[in-house]
Amino acid sequence: MKNPVILSSALAAALSLGLFAQAQAADAAKEKCYGIAKAGQNDCASANGSHSCAGQAKKDNEPTEWKYVPKGTCEKEGGKTTPPAKK
Repeated sequence: MKNPVILSSALAAALSLGLFAQAQAADAAKEKCYGIAKAGQNDCASANGSHSCAGQAKKDNEPTEWKYVPKGTCEKEGGKTTPPAKK
């Protein structure tokens, strides 16, 4: 009776590791791009700490707001790959 449980647990673990590796590979092909996020479309916390969640940008193209873009496309879109200096 224990063998099916162990087998299914091992299979689930192996499958989840494969999905994790795929997610890491997809993230490696992207970079943070500051200054291109539209209002409400940022990917995560602002660089200045004014909020800590995605979708909370108040204005378009704020230099402290960022979103993920494919590597090598940030400057083409008018953004920067480094956060602005803190004041």
